Amino acid sequence: MKAINPTVKKDPKRPTTDVAEIRKHARANVEDGAVTEGYRADREMVLRLLNESLATEMVCVLRYKRHYYMASGIHAQTAATEFLEHATMEQAHADRISERIIQLGGAPDLNPDTLTARSHAEYVEGSTLADMLRENLVAERIAIESYTEFIRYLGDADPTTRRMLEEILANEEEHADDLKTLMERFRDT
Repeated sequence: MKAINPTVKKDPKRPTTDVAEIRKHARANVEDGAVTEGYRADREMVLRLLNESLATEMVCVLRYKRHYYMASGIHAQTAATEFLEHATMEQAHADRISERIIQLGGAPDLNPDTLTARSHAEYVEGSTLADMLRENLVAERIAIESYTEFIRYLGDADPTTRRMLEEILANEEEHADDLKTLMERFRDT
């Protein structure tokens, strides 16, 4: 039986089997942390998009928290509970995004002076419970479109960020569905 030379790459789509080469690359730029030579995305662009995503999540946290405190009317308790739950989940998204920014060698941009300018979603207060539900649903729909676009952009160039965004996207879709259901339920009463 003839031994296979592990340094010869047969198919660029298949993973390398040259363990010595992998070890060499890992040691070469160890200060880069999780970002290895295999990282194929434009890191600066990914960091910019992640910071925009972070700003969007923070604006959503603030809007949901305001709506939690300001909800009034016959359905206020139900809506307020949903607003608080969504605020908590949006904060968790912001935390995950911040952690990923750091893993990629960036810095989370939480500057309040530029937060709303970088956010894809708007901070709209809403004066009635119906307004609040509608504005939160609009923001969720914006997040869904933004994350979908970001995921398509990444493709397989940054699978870790893509998987994180896919999980966040699933949450945003669930939030949109929750808000749509509340709007329908409250409209019928």
